[in-house]
Amino acid sequence: MTKGIYIIANDKVTDHAIALLNSIRLHDKETPIVMIPYDDNYHKIADTLGKHYGVKVYEDLEFINRLSNKLYETFGGKFFARPNQFRKQACWFGPFDEFLYIDTDIVVFEKIIDNLNYLQNTDFICCDYQHLGGIRNVFSSTVLSEQVFTESEVKDIFNGGFWGSKKNLISEQDLYDTFAECAKHPEYFDFSEKTSDQPIINYMLLKRIPNRFNIVNREGKAPGNWGGTSHFLHEGHKLIDPTVNQQLQYLHWAGIRIEPGCPYWEIWEHYRNLNPQLPPPVFPEKPKPTFWQKNVNEVKTLLRSLKN
Repeated sequence: MTKGIYIIANDKVTDHAIALLNSIRLHDKETPIVMIPYDDNYHKIADTLGKHYGVKVYEDLEFINRLSNKLYETFGGKFFARPNQFRKQACWFGPFDEFLYIDTDIVVFEKIIDNLNYLQNTDFICCDYQHLGGIRNVFSSTVLSEQVFTESEVKDIFNGGFWGSKKNLISEQDLYDTFAECAKHPEYFDFSEKTSDQPIINYMLLKRIPNRFNIVNREGKAPGNWGGTSHFLHEGHKLIDPTVNQQLQYLHWAGIRIEPGCPYWEIWEHYRNLNPQLPPPVFPEKPKPTFWQKNVNEVKTLLRSLKN
């Protein structure tokens, strides 16, 4: 049985991918990793990740194009903020019998592939506390009022940046059938904050894979992992979640721009710069506000203070 990791990337996220790969390879030199091209601009990152980390490009690019075309035919061009995110669904048909999918805005703090051991007793794993925030950014209340899903089922919603499963558990036709079902009922979903594939993929998993497990529900619970959580404690170049007194398994900057000054910037910067063979990242300076922008901001501040 082959086990491996999939990522989705293009040249634009090279620095993010390097940070992720540095963190993975720090704990695991052997696990094979396959990159799914986000678009046609992937050749530079493919060369860098192949040379330094042994990452291979997904072989069946024809399938990825077919998937993208079918998505466009079903939903049109304006339904999703980032339709190419759906290319990650190529994971179901790649070389690995069991796999993890990991977004590039993540760094890991352990041999992350070991989480596939949970698949001995389940068919799908995720590892996040997305459900504690309710169904926002995934579903609208319609899925409950029209009994599309039960209250219990929607507690299994997950963040699409980290998950694992088994090859061919979802078929290509399952994907297309899901697209068709969802296109008929846009009222089921919450796209108010420009989430992309996450609502549709959650719908598919709840409908088609009953045997699911969220690792945070293991005995003794599990640490959080969102970069927007402020209470994590530093322990060297890792983080501790004091609410469960456990080291984080990974940190995910979902919805957060990774740049100097962002939450846990020093963690990301450390892992990005672990490989001395690669130059450090370059972040463009933010444009300074013009004279008029400064005055407008000062007036807004003054008005807010007067209201209080």
